[in-house]
Amino acid sequence: MFRFCQWIAEGRPVVINGSGEQSRGFTYVDDIAAGTLLALKNVGYEVFNLGGHEVMTINAVIELIEQLLGKKANRVYAPFHPADVFSNVADVSKAQTMLGWQPRVGLQEGVQNLVSWYLSNRSWAKEIITD
Repeated sequence: MFRFCQWIAEGRPVVINGSGEQSRGFTYVDDIAAGTLLALKNVGYEVFNLGGHEVMTINAVIELIEQLLGKKANRVYAPFHPADVFSNVADVSKAQTMLGWQPRVGLQEGVQNLVSWYLSNRSWAKEIITD
């Protein structure tokens, strides 16, 4: 998402592999960190999924960032990468049950936080290499 935000804000081409209709499950980084800390509990040798509770297509993510920036993306569609998957969503029910983990930041709020952060730090964040 950072790359999309940067590319749109700076008027750079937004490269999308495939049609953009592939979906991803997204979870805010603070929620992942909280779940990681909860996983330090003495629960034995368990594996937990902490990401992907809120699903959105790549095109929809770009549209949301466009709305928040007030600027249209220059979309460039590239071939679908053969190692990519069409949908990537995690089942977080085990983490919710065993750890009491619950994501607190919704996708809309998280993307708004990203865009606000980017605009506040644009003077240097625009220089981060994302190609």
